[in-house]
Amino acid sequence: MAKYYDEIPESLIEWVRKQHMFWVASAPLGSDGHVNVSPKGTADCFHVVNSQRVWYQDLTGSGVETISHIRENGRITILFHSFEGPPRILRLYGIGTVYEFGTQEYESLIPPETRKPGSRAAIVIDVYQCQTSCGYAVPIYDFVTHRTQLLRSFDMKESRDRATASTEIDPKGLRAYWVLKNLSSVDGLPGLLTAPDSKATCLGVFDKEGPRPKLNRLPSGDVDVLRTGSTLAVGFAIGALVATALPRILSVAGNFSIRA
Repeated sequence: MAKYYDEIPESLIEWVRKQHMFWVASAPLGSDGHVNVSPKGTADCFHVVNSQRVWYQDLTGSGVETISHIRENGRITILFHSFEGPPRILRLYGIGTVYEFGTQEYESLIPPETRKPGSRAAIVIDVYQCQTSCGYAVPIYDFVTHRTQLLRSFDMKESRDRATASTEIDPKGLRAYWVLKNLSSVDGLPGLLTAPDSKATCLGVFDKEGPRPKLNRLPSGDVDVLRTGSTLAVGFAIGALVATALPRILSVAGNFSIRA
């Protein structure tokens, strides 16, 4: 059964801090605008200030919907749910504020030593309502690790920006990517306003020598076994079908020959 609160219960704050990912939902005011839902999942990205204020470090992506929607109307919903342990869904309804890379507020929330490659904004949310529900339909998953492809990609782009004079934009750098992808939403609402022209140095902290997550692919031998097993199964099925149908076919054919 759903329960509503005017603030985040203390008992849930620690649970929130342990979650590995969350979803962000937002929408423009226009009835024909695109409703957006974005997954967020890098480690130490989400922060709880108190029972009525949270914020997260917003990393660069191919779109800028959340930032654009917040600029227009402020509405935002954060969704957490349990993949491990007892089932639970948590929604945080709030009013968001965008602090772009290079602003004083951004620098205060995300100093260089905690900045991730591709960091473009701090999204601060004043929570006015909190809702919990059962989460019984959410599957159980085991967390393995966070992916690093996004961080590695933007670390390389930031490196190109650092190697370029401050008055220029490297076409393969992060600032150029912001100009190309993050200036407006799919509905044409303004996105990033000041970050591309900021004089602040793009410097994210990232362990380049750290392990790269690997998918659990089956060894080639196991794949061959599966293929062989599938082939045998199909062969047995066809054999059973023929064994069942052949006597009937022969019987019909024999009766036809006698009548002929």
